[in-house]
Amino acid sequence: MLETSQRLLSLLALLQTRPAWTGAELAERLSVTTRTVRNDIDRLRELGYPVDATRGPAGHYQLGVGAKLPPLLLDDEEAVAVAVGLRTGAGVVGMAESSVRALAKLEQVLPHRLQRQVEAINSAMDKGPDNTRSNIDPPEIDTTLLSTIAACIRDEHYLRFEYAVPEDDSLYKAGSSTTQDLPILVEPYRLVSWHGYWHLVARDEQGDWHTYRVDWMTLRMATGRRYRPRPMKDDEYADFVLRDVASAGWKVHARITVYAPAQDVLSRIHAAVGVVESIDDNTSVLVTGADSYELIAVYIGMLGLDFHVDGPPGLVDHLRIVGNRYLNAITVPEKG
Repeated sequence: MLETSQRLLSLLALLQTRPAWTGAELAERLSVTTRTVRNDIDRLRELGYPVDATRGPAGHYQLGVGAKLPPLLLDDEEAVAVAVGLRTGAGVVGMAESSVRALAKLEQVLPHRLQRQVEAINSAMDKGPDNTRSNIDPPEIDTTLLSTIAACIRDEHYLRFEYAVPEDDSLYKAGSSTTQDLPILVEPYRLVSWHGYWHLVARDEQGDWHTYRVDWMTLRMATGRRYRPRPMKDDEYADFVLRDVASAGWKVHARITVYAPAQDVLSRIHAAVGVVESIDDNTSVLVTGADSYELIAVYIGMLGLDFHVDGPPGLVDHLRIVGNRYLNAITVPEKG
């Protein structure tokens, strides 16, 4: 039989999972008698937790509305998911301060074991810019995978994994890293979230920096071996991921001639999303990419500068379609 304090917490957890429970159902789940359930409900009320009871054949218990909230009861996956959500919210305009406060409160009320997992996620994670989102749904990520990688970053342990890039994946490839048959051994340094995708920034055995898509990773047995950290500066990890993906990782790429100085182009985009080459005082070339031609057309249209596109053919065709669509929108139909 559970000790009283642990049983009370378990009872609260059950009451939070669905609107109503009968006394018999609670007794069965807690392996106690219905009388013990009634006594525990009374104890919760004495502690200030509102529990409503309905008598009769359809009698049940349910949490009521009150000034005090039940304690936060999270399992490992829930704790990691909340930490990731709050850490991501810290990068959203208007939510940064409240997200940081909420994350600090979460860490205070969690058990030490879960505190370490949440702290690992918080310290290991960076976020890319929010103005470059894709119109394609990102993959789901196993929170256990994120938690394990974050723990290795925190503890400075080598990470071993298999890496497979799906041949039919319609999204961008993972920057400088490709499928490898043998397990990869790296020094993990930072997790970066961008476009809803997760990337690991790590050094390989030769000391070279790489990015790895987390959803293409399959972890192998933990090494338990520590490495001597040789990190980047804290503000360089997100830019490294963006540069790596922008230069080699998109599904489609384009070189766009822009009739403006390179500095003017750079002032209108995130410097890591594309590479700007200066041609002369009034002309530059933007090298960029995206998940689709449609997205590239949107990006260059938002520059607010004159430009010229020679290729690729798919982008030229799409711009022709979009251009005609806009012209048709402002053409006054001839009267019959």
